[in-house]
Amino acid sequence: MKVSSFALGAALALGSVSSVSAADQQFISIGTGGVTGVYYPTGGAICRLVNKERRDHGIRCSAESTGGSVYNINTIQSGELEFGVAQSDVQANAFNGKSQWEGKPFENLRAVFSVHPEPVTMLATKDSGIKNLGDLKGKKVNIGNPGSGQYATWKLLEQEGIVDTADLALAAELKSAEAGQALCDGKIDAYYWLVGHPSASTQETISTCDAQLVNVEGPEIDELLNKYSYYRTAEIPAGMYNNDEPIKTFGVGATFVTSADVPEEVVYVVVKGVFENFDDFKKLHPAFANLKEEEMIKDSLTAPLHPGAVKYYKERGWM
Repeated sequence: MKVSSFALGAALALGSVSSVSAADQQFISIGTGGVTGVYYPTGGAICRLVNKERRDHGIRCSAESTGGSVYNINTIQSGELEFGVAQSDVQANAFNGKSQWEGKPFENLRAVFSVHPEPVTMLATKDSGIKNLGDLKGKKVNIGNPGSGQYATWKLLEQEGIVDTADLALAAELKSAEAGQALCDGKIDAYYWLVGHPSASTQETISTCDAQLVNVEGPEIDELLNKYSYYRTAEIPAGMYNNDEPIKTFGVGATFVTSADVPEEVVYVVVKGVFENFDDFKKLHPAFANLKEEEMIKDSLTAPLHPGAVKYYKERGWM
């Protein structure tokens, strides 16, 4: 763990230190995702607001591009990262010892707040004939890189019998940043990921090769939503991209997580940095435009809240 909390804890407890010397600076890192997704700017937005007051609280924050949700949680567990952005389903699996963490729960995983909704977003080439999940058989599909949330979601869909990797002509494991170009180059017929909207990468793929958004719905998805509470129905509004009709799908929430090993006062400073500058935070990415403070401390949180976050939320009267 890179964070040392003695000087910082004393300063916060006394409330009397107006400036922290360079020698007492603390460094924290946030694991995000690929640079073309929303996780990377989410981490950057949080760090920007934390660093705004770093002369007072002594914490310097950096956002790191990573492999995504699973990687972030694993790296928080190992102590290499203090914070990370992760899908709510991946957060639940880690804390409860499911999927990649089968029998080995990360019991010290702690939620901080939720961020934007993330619909399952599938794009396909115009001539692929893919209109829904049931049309993927015999196609070349990118299922995501191991370590990403999209890969974990694919594996759950496979576990539930909704998709079958063996039915695909190709199951590519490209990073989300590589998938759009692969689609436009004809190397794959479709790819999907979980992303907040509007998404610059989604728009770029559509603009480059007239890719089509695909519905991800049906009775089997309804059953999935009934079984797993962290999934919910979702919709990409008509006209957001080149879609004349709303795209029916399902999704999760992007969440901000940490470890119980990260000191309470560090988490408190990070949370305060975001919510004391909430209007500024919402302006830092279009996907944040409709966020509501009190919903962010309740929705999609599938691990216990960190005490540092609870302290701030109680001060605001939200808990």
